[in-house]
Amino acid sequence: MAVLKEDAPTMLEITNLSMRFGGIQAVEKVSLNVLPGRIHSIIGPNGAGKTTLFNCVSGIYKPQEGSIRFLGEELRGMKPHRISQRGIARAFQNIELFKGMTVLDNLMSSRAHLMNYGLFAASVWLGRCCGEEYRSRDKVEDIIELLDLQQVRKMPVAGLSYGLQKRVELGRALAMEPKLLLVDEPVSGMNIEETEDMARYILDIREELKITLVLIEHDMGLVMDLSDTVTVLNFGLKIAEGTPAEISINPEVVQAYLGEGEG
Repeated sequence: MAVLKEDAPTMLEITNLSMRFGGIQAVEKVSLNVLPGRIHSIIGPNGAGKTTLFNCVSGIYKPQEGSIRFLGEELRGMKPHRISQRGIARAFQNIELFKGMTVLDNLMSSRAHLMNYGLFAASVWLGRCCGEEYRSRDKVEDIIELLDLQQVRKMPVAGLSYGLQKRVELGRALAMEPKLLLVDEPVSGMNIEETEDMARYILDIREELKITLVLIEHDMGLVMDLSDTVTVLNFGLKIAEGTPAEISINPEVVQAYLGEGEG
């Protein structure tokens, strides 16, 4: 793990966040801080509120109570596209790619909000349009190289294996040039080799691209190996937070999660 300063300013600050669906309390007064440069994992049994928390941060859900501040700016009530423009990207558990498009085109598709030229410039391929397109292509090619996708860059996504599609999903989020990357179960459904590869890519993203990551993951080996901080949710409540070593011996965590398998 990287050596990190404990007094670093908070990148993402969630305070007393609550989200209800009718009579169901999905998240209740959850607070956590994500520091820059960290790999911060959120774990817990199915139904613990992990994905709901991500949906609140990314603007898909509107929480009834609490605060979500990113680099000091309040996100609660902000539309999803505005949140992504602030520098938060997300890779989904359920792959949400354009299956008929190539790997390259899928990654390019996520950069529309970074393009700064008008319809006329685009129609005649002049000036700023050329520069923006070339810059985007260079960024995407760097991501393709980082994630070892060179051999499939011109292939339609529909023809790729599940593990490769998960990698493309991650790459598309990276193509948005985020400061903070939310990754929902990056190794779900993967075999051991694919899981080991994904772990390496996650570390490379933090070390080479200097992107802070928040992971939701059931693979406890991955969580304990990669994470700087682990937050544990159960039935919508935060029940523990600490280093992987602290979490692994926490009796409440063992009872609620670790001792019951993946749940």
